[in-house]
Amino acid sequence: MQTESTLLLNRSEVQKLLSLAECVDVIERVFFQQGEGKIPPSGILGVRARSGGLHVKTAYLSSAKNYIAVKLNTNFPQNHALFGLPTIQGVIVLCDADNGRTLAVLDSMEITLTRTAAATAVATKYLARKDSSVATICGCGKQGNAQLRALSLMLPLRKVYAFDVDPNASLRFASGLSREFQIDIESVRRLPDAIRSSDVVVTCTPATEFFVRKEYVAPGTFIAAVGADDSHKQEIDPSLLASAKVVADSLEQVCSIGDTHHSIAADLMRKEDIYAELSEIVAGRKPVRTSDDETIIFDSTGVAIEDATAATLVYEKACAARITNSFEFAA
Repeated sequence: MQTESTLLLNRSEVQKLLSLAECVDVIERVFFQQGEGKIPPSGILGVRARSGGLHVKTAYLSSAKNYIAVKLNTNFPQNHALFGLPTIQGVIVLCDADNGRTLAVLDSMEITLTRTAAATAVATKYLARKDSSVATICGCGKQGNAQLRALSLMLPLRKVYAFDVDPNASLRFASGLSREFQIDIESVRRLPDAIRSSDVVVTCTPATEFFVRKEYVAPGTFIAAVGADDSHKQEIDPSLLASAKVVADSLEQVCSIGDTHHSIAADLMRKEDIYAELSEIVAGRKPVRTSDDETIIFDSTGVAIEDATAATLVYEKACAARITNSFEFAA
């Protein structure tokens, strides 16, 4: 029986192969395909531990070659403080969908980081007002950094407010990225004023109680709610969700683990009140923004097709570059 080796890629190798701009392109494309009904629904499974948890996300991806991807990610918010470890760790296993062969095992951290920001970029392209120039980033870690880069690809930003429960984190974020982007980035401690002044708000925190209140948000604001990727997490006021146009990355997921599910649990919304999935917007099956006064929330829980698409891009680029880090599992 003939076997073939499996490509192994660590985080630094993945990082070299995956640019945010490229990831935005492939994520937009796969949402379009999903909106046209060409990609089956993704799957998700989770398990809790005392200080964190693990989720498994699976997806089938049809392109010139067919793939199945499985991502196993752990999320332990106290890791950095207690152990000096990253909050999120994991791997993605990429398989040939025609014969089941394990093609690659990739570190998932960079892919998770980049595809999450890329999904925000796609949502911003379709849902934010085109002249949006002021943004607030809530959560100034690595994901906040990536989210700002994503917004800057889509919007003419001139002012950014940076907020974090750790004021030192927002100060570092503001000073470092102000120089790089050559725009005014201000560390703030008063979140309400920043949000009221913003066209776009991104939340990417591990919060378990909402902190973006309805009364903070001006009409016409676009909010990308990124942090609530488990049922116990929450960033957005349920009454704000109930009064806004909600666009989901996955209808089923936001009803069980996203910010939207808290609004449904509070009897302020029903599943049927969710306006659309992002894939329907990208594919042109639902109208985008109908007025400048619409408040739109993108509930981003992170879907497996994003992981599969980014992992496939990395794998195909690695093959083209003749990277040969491999292991023979069947040996």
